[in-house]
Parts: sequence; structure tokens; C-alpha cells
Amino acid sequence: MKTGKKKTPRVSKNNTKISKVNIKVTETTPSRAKSKPTPPRIFIVGESPMVEQYAELCTAHGYDVFISWNEKLARKPEFKSDRIKITNVIPSNTSLVMELTNINTLAKKKNMERFDKELAETAPMLSSSITVTATEQSSWISGKHRLVGIAALPALIQKPCVEIAPTIYSPKETLEVVKRFFQSIGKEIEIVQDRIGMVLPRILCRIINEAAFAITEDIASPQDIDTALKLGVNFPFGPFEWVEQIGLKQVYAVLSALQADLQEERYRVSPLLKQMALTREY
Repeated sequence: MKTGKKKTPRVSKNNTKISKVNIKVTETTPSRAKSKPTPPRIFIVGESPMVEQYAELCTAHGYDVFISWNEKLARKPEFKSDRIKITNVIPSNTSLVMELTNINTLAKKKNMERFDKELAETAPMLSSSITVTATEQSSWISGKHRLVGIAALPALIQKPCVEIAPTIYSPKETLEVVKRFFQSIGKEIEIVQDRIGMVLPRILCRIINEAAFAITEDIASPQDIDTALKLGVNFPFGPFEWVEQIGLKQVYAVLSALQADLQEERYRVSPLLKQMALTREY
């Protein structure tokens, strides 16, 4: 009679319980005390005004939100909801984190490394990936399976659809949780390739860049360019109206990342736009 040790099945490092993350409380467990369920917690860090915009959106849909910025703001923002807490401490039982940095890559990396150390392995990480791909960001952390890139720019908060960019490490469980989260705040998702600029941010910033070149060459005034694109191409806003919503520094960060990534003349940043971005406060 043969005897031997039982074989132990292999367990994948990415085989986590991320699909059980409490993203949205929809039902309660009956209890004698009938206590109210604790709303899911979200921690958001990054650049203004994206942090404030997502914080307001999430609290409007029932989340408790804790926020922090990479740099101290000149003036403390006023929020409509008292469920937004300003803190540098990541609360316990945080369901999901958002990293919304496009300009300061060093700060972004530090934020991601901190998430990786302090968060439960079941908490997904959503990170803006238009100036640094999600794949590159995954090299900064060990919990690669919970990272998904998103297209975050100040103006895009108004759009009903959010672009997301999974990496090769993103399992279907993580994507399902991310989908449920965005649906819970009134957004649909569109999966796109994990590339610098993603889709809409790349298009918008390139249009703005070409408009800046047109001003340099004295082709038209900013007002004329805005009017021509709104009336001629039916754009909702002209290039310079988009700049006011997005911010010059954000536009310049995206264009600089595209130029560095693709090394093509057509992605060269307008000298005028660069000068304006480096001398203005936003």
C-alpha cells in the first residue's frame, strides 16, 4: 500500500478577495439594535480641483470621503457636504482609494507606495494614468492586482463616462468592483488602452496645443478660434474655454508626457503654452 503526502494546490498571488470589497451598501443585516449601516469610506489624494470635485461627487452618492492634497492649498475649499473630512491619515476600513495626480510624478509615486503599505489588500486603487501609465505605476507597488488607471482631468468630472485602463495584472474581480463603484456615482466606464493621454485627454490637449500654435503664428485671436470650433465643428467649448476648465499646468503636463513618450514633432509643445503654464498659478 503506497503512502505519501497530499499535494498542496498552488495559489496565485493575485487570487484575492477583492470582489468582496464593500463599495456600496445596499442592504443591512437585521439586528435587535437596528443600527444604521456605516457608509463605505473612500480616501482621495492628489491635485486640486480634482480632489474636491470627486469628493463632492462621492458624498452626493452616499460615501464618507477623506481627502488630502500633495501640496497645501492657499485657501481652504468650502464643501457642500459635512461628510468630507480633510486628513492625511488613511482611515481604517477604507473601501477604495483614488490617486489624482498628473503634474508631480514624484508625489504620485510616494502616494502609491503609501497606499500599497497601508491599505488592506482588498481595497482597489484608482489612479490617474494620463501622464504616467498604469503599467508603469504598477512597478511601484506589490499589490499590482488592485490597480486600475483612470483618465482624470478637472473638466472630465462633468462627463457621464470615465475611461479606465487596466494593466496585465488587473483581474476581472478588480474591474467588476471598479465598474460597480463608478455606477454607484452615476458614471459608466469605457475600457481603453493603457497609453499616455488615454483618449479624450489626448484629443483635448492636442487641440489646445494646435490653437496655441495658431495664436503664435497670428492666424486668429483666442476668441475667434473658440468661436470657429464651436460653430464650425459643433464643439461644446473652444480650446481656450477648455483651458479655463482644465488648467494650463494640467494641459502642459499631458502634452509634455506625450512628447516624452512618443518623441514625434507633432507632439511638440507650443512655446507659448509652455511659457504660460510655467508662469501662471494654475
